[in-house]
Amino acid sequence: MVNYKVTVSTGNLANAGTFNRALIKLVGTDGESRRKASSYTRRGTVSSFTVSCPVSIGKLVLIELEKPRLLFENLWFPAKIEVKSPEEDTYNFPIYRWINDSKVHRFREGTALTVFQDKHHLGIESREQDLIQQKKDYRWEVYAEGIPHCMKAECFFSLPSKDRFSFTKNIEVISTLAKEFVELQLKRLSKSKKNWPDIDAIKGVFCCKRTGISDYVQDHWKEDTFFGYQYLNGTNPMLIRRCSALPDNFPVTDDMVFLRGQCSLRNEMKKGNIFLCDYKLLDGVKANIIDGKQQYLMAPLVLLHKTPDDKLMPIAIQLKQTPADDNPIFFPTDSEYDWLMAKIFVRSADFSEHQLNVHLLRTHLLAEVFAVSLLHNMHMVHPLYKLLIPHTRDTLEINFFARYFLISKTGIYPKIAASGVEGMMTILKRSLSSMTYSSLCIPDDIAERGVEALPNFYYRDDGLKLWDIIQRFVQGVLSYYYKNDTEVQIDSELQKWISDIFEHGFLSQACTGIPKSFTTLSELIKFVTMVIFTCSGQHSAVNTGQYDYGGWMPNTPSTMQLPPPTTKGTTSEARMLQTLPNKGTTAKTMATLWLLSKEPSDFVPLGKYPEDHFSERIPCGLIKVFKGELEVLSAHINIRNQNLDVPYTYMDPMKVENSVAL
Repeated sequence: MVNYKVTVSTGNLANAGTFNRALIKLVGTDGESRRKASSYTRRGTVSSFTVSCPVSIGKLVLIELEKPRLLFENLWFPAKIEVKSPEEDTYNFPIYRWINDSKVHRFREGTALTVFQDKHHLGIESREQDLIQQKKDYRWEVYAEGIPHCMKAECFFSLPSKDRFSFTKNIEVISTLAKEFVELQLKRLSKSKKNWPDIDAIKGVFCCKRTGISDYVQDHWKEDTFFGYQYLNGTNPMLIRRCSALPDNFPVTDDMVFLRGQCSLRNEMKKGNIFLCDYKLLDGVKANIIDGKQQYLMAPLVLLHKTPDDKLMPIAIQLKQTPADDNPIFFPTDSEYDWLMAKIFVRSADFSEHQLNVHLLRTHLLAEVFAVSLLHNMHMVHPLYKLLIPHTRDTLEINFFARYFLISKTGIYPKIAASGVEGMMTILKRSLSSMTYSSLCIPDDIAERGVEALPNFYYRDDGLKLWDIIQRFVQGVLSYYYKNDTEVQIDSELQKWISDIFEHGFLSQACTGIPKSFTTLSELIKFVTMVIFTCSGQHSAVNTGQYDYGGWMPNTPSTMQLPPPTTKGTTSEARMLQTLPNKGTTAKTMATLWLLSKEPSDFVPLGKYPEDHFSERIPCGLIKVFKGELEVLSAHINIRNQNLDVPYTYMDPMKVENSVAL
């Protein structure tokens, strides 16, 4: 007789243990064992037992797990199983999924194998069967025409169990949301249609929910320097670009912006000191109706000037795209409330641009496309599956949550935002049709926008460093498994993955520049780098600071109740208060932003992989190097931030989550 030592590790999740005794069979190249019952497994425990065979069954290929049903069915979350053979070889079986039935489940040995490397008939057969089931479990659905497709699921419970929130996170999200709205009900705010009597009254909405940055915003939101700063390091650092020639629809002249011949617009453009933020994406979007009242959404153009002391100052604002007598251009030299209201209308437009294009589309929806295509097309032994699966955690459920609770016709978004449901779909369709591959790759995007030398641009500085670290890691891992371009070309699972992304994510629009197949290893490395960066650093940059910058409503109003002034000199503080969102809209918006910005208790920072999907020495070593480089970047960011009035932490790897998980 020969003995195989089997060690079972059960996950440390709520309800992960089981009262059932699982049956385990070992399958090797030369035979298979009988089924052996494991001991009872409790949450977070490791148990070992011996499986005996008359003779060696050869190199292990897979194991079969079965959890027979007794008096009642209960869950089990095996994390991994390790088998030590009589030849002293160690085989790892990463599982990391819930088993909630009495069916036989097969799991492959953990050595990563591309399609062309998987040659044993047992492995090939198992791989084919698993992929058939994956294609049934992960299906595409058209949520709305003209936007990326999503995961088909009838309800939360129809999502595969391994892709759902943990029990703890479910309770946390639901209780947080309920708590915020109960608090608003007690304050009689959530249903109030009254306008704010004065600015200070807004402080009472969530007086106990404050951050260091939200306090700073409350004190500095009126300042031009802070208005400009937010285009660099606020929640939407994606819009600003260098201006070398003014658009024809923005007729700003020297005598308007640079008084007494201080300098000319043309010369400052040549020096690279003039920047433009154009909200043309919002032009003509049908504005929402909230509480029976028409709302207003502008499509502004904003001109900014980098001053000699490296401040980014707004110098001209036009609130509509088409020049007209009733569409004045506002300047800092205008009256206090004319200029302030112009900036507020811009910040309100930025709410819709950020939430729908920069946040929802370019991180959440794309992350779901990357995840569904991965889970639909790639077997769990594929090296790219192992590399990317940590960056898909909780994405499917948070997006289902968003479609159900936030952006549906009965969701929160239509109740608080000027863009509403119809406007939202218009903006999403326009955003996707104008999106480019290069805009998703921060080195290319920064160069195309001409903002390489713009000072105090911490999103750029930290993001470029983070991109480089991710790229080195991806290059190391993929170069280990793909030795040349031909191996990339013949990997059918890999080619189906990118083909599905091109078709279902970018709707087969070749103009986006998204590849529909991979021909070289370098193409693959860049694309996978973009995927990980989008799901981690980019999402953090545009999500984590939502309450920091939006918790003080006048800085980022979700909607506007009155149209902008058509002539100068007609705006006042009273008019501003009538234009800002009412009490109920303000309260619901702040509660939502608080929830979406709140770090979950199961937060997993970038580079930390609680699940051991890789078992080979070189990839495991690359993961350690990756973690080390991320820690060094984090330390540099922390040192830099000590000298800043407003610290920029959204690209700090220790504060960046591995996936779009909230």
